[in-house]
Amino acid sequence: MVVLLLLAALLPGAASSTLFGPSFLTGEVGGSVTHQCFYSTTPANRHDRKYWCKVAGGGVCSTIVSTAGYTSQAHQGRVSLQDVPQNGTFMVTMAELTENDTGIYRCGIGSTNRGLFVYLNLTVSADAGTVVTTELVQGQLHGSVTVLCPAGATQSREKRLWCRVGRASCLPIADSDGYVAKSYQGRISIAPQESSGAFKVLINDLKKEDSGLYRCGTGGVSSWHGPQLVALQVTTASSLPRGPKLLTGTVGGSLSLKCHHDPKGSYQKKYLCRWRAGSCSLLLDLDGFVAESYRGRVQAASSQQQPGTYTVVLSQLREEDAGWYWCGARSGHTEHTSPLKLLIRKESCSSQHPAAATPLRPPSASPAPSSSPPGRSTTGLRQTTGSSTTASTSPPLPTASPSASRTSPGRIYHQSSSEEPHLLPVLLPALILLALITSTFLILTKMKLQKERVLQPAEP
Repeated sequence: MVVLLLLAALLPGAASSTLFGPSFLTGEVGGSVTHQCFYSTTPANRHDRKYWCKVAGGGVCSTIVSTAGYTSQAHQGRVSLQDVPQNGTFMVTMAELTENDTGIYRCGIGSTNRGLFVYLNLTVSADAGTVVTTELVQGQLHGSVTVLCPAGATQSREKRLWCRVGRASCLPIADSDGYVAKSYQGRISIAPQESSGAFKVLINDLKKEDSGLYRCGTGGVSSWHGPQLVALQVTTASSLPRGPKLLTGTVGGSLSLKCHHDPKGSYQKKYLCRWRAGSCSLLLDLDGFVAESYRGRVQAASSQQQPGTYTVVLSQLREEDAGWYWCGARSGHTEHTSPLKLLIRKESCSSQHPAAATPLRPPSASPAPSSSPPGRSTTGLRQTTGSSTTASTSPPLPTASPSASRTSPGRIYHQSSSEEPHLLPVLLPALILLALITSTFLILTKMKLQKERVLQPAEP
């Protein structure tokens, strides 16, 4: 009977290395255990030697079994190693366990037993406890993954939790109460699936350091329900195009959000949702749904889209629209999501149009009444910049009487710059300064000449 208890704890550096796996395993006397090690699917890792050894006194690790074809004599017939390179995992199974099998082991990759490895602490006892299942989930760098967490013997009202296995505990990453770890802000969501308590974990914008061991369940870390261990592997970068992760809009303006998905994929639903505290509320889908609070402000672009893309337009932007949004495409239980962050700037003061500015007029005995420039409407003014549109309305200006004289801005500028009275205040100080400089120069020159005559020697 296979009994597996993975009270897992990754060793230091395991999260960032190319090899990781549970570090605690308990088996039952007479039974068997299966231990899994996970590695990055690089060409070197796929083709290199995999091994399983036991650490003895002095730190020497004696090989028990390896993919080079070796099996120790003491374990003949009761140990096996299976490598699955396409999945980046190899499994070691030990049967007919005895108490002497208790000890520290290594699973590793390399030509020697001192290469890349992780430790395992195996304990063999009369009662091994609960069986824990391990699920392998693979995702592409910058892509997304979906993890289905079974309900188990739980109640739907309990808190749902996703945590990362550490040395001595499971570090919380996100829960259904709204907690999200800092490094996962904007890129993880926990969504209930059904009343039984089963739920779904979505993670996007995957990073290399996300590779590792996780647990999903309900309750708390100290009162855990749902014995499931998840090995997450982040593989090579996705070939899918990536949209911008940061967009900036202006209050009152609009933005176009371009979403990407696999053009060869078959999706039942494409959507945009608003991410907050570990959950993503649906705003719009391409089937026609629009959230009540966004009606009139969000819509899917109706023009022909490029394969693998769809565009959502968000208009009449408000300051509270700032935050994270997700583009999503659903296929069965799997969802491909990508995040983008929206920044909203307050509307800047609109600059005055040059034609509307009041020009400087020369003094006149009878000033003419003001009037708006011909051909320019002063009501319902709409100013468009890029994709942001702002509208402003001003009261109508007084209309000039037919007898009032009108002067164009060009004519006024010509008159002002050519009339002498306006130039004198500028030229007079300059002329005075020039005269002072010239006088000073002449006086200094005269004094120098007089000094030279005094110093000249008298003629004989």
